[in-house]
Amino acid sequence: MKKLYSVIALFAITLLSSCELVGDIFKAGAYTGIIIVVIIIALVLWLLSKFRGRR
Repeated sequence: MKKLYSVIALFAITLLSSCELVGDIFKAGAYTGIIIVVIIIALVLWLLSKFRGRR
């Protein structure tokens, strides 16, 4: 399970540059940025709950 978390973290780090992501969010507008951030957080929480439920 720890290997899976490491792979997911590495995958996210390599695909999403934080500066680029923040810049794109500000270009899209505040409300759009808030919606995108909420969706990403919900997706991460959903994935974590799915992995934790398999124990």
